[in-house]
Amino acid sequence: MKIAVLTDPETATGFRLGGLEVTTARDEAEATERLAEMVESDEFALIAVDEGLLPEPYEAVERVMRGRDLPVLLPFTSLAQAFAAGEEDATEYMRRLVKSTIGYDIKL
Repeated sequence: MKIAVLTDPETATGFRLGGLEVTTARDEAEATERLAEMVESDEFALIAVDEGLLPEPYEAVERVMRGRDLPVLLPFTSLAQAFAAGEEDATEYMRRLVKSTIGYDIKL
């Protein structure tokens, strides 16, 4: 089983550099559809979900998740949300986000 991320196209690059499988969506409807597909695939143990796309990931795929222990859905604050909350350094934010998701730092 793998770890995956569901996020917007702009945030996806940092996670791809970390070696994670990334699925992108442009809005909440597309994100709900993609997340349901990911859950039904039975490929993933953990799916990190961008809260900027899907504020309530469990509610969005509640029907699909019934009777399943996996995947675990892990909501994370999107880049746009971080800047709205006063985050100033995009590079530092992405470094912390990738590290908290995959467990190690990536420096290019």
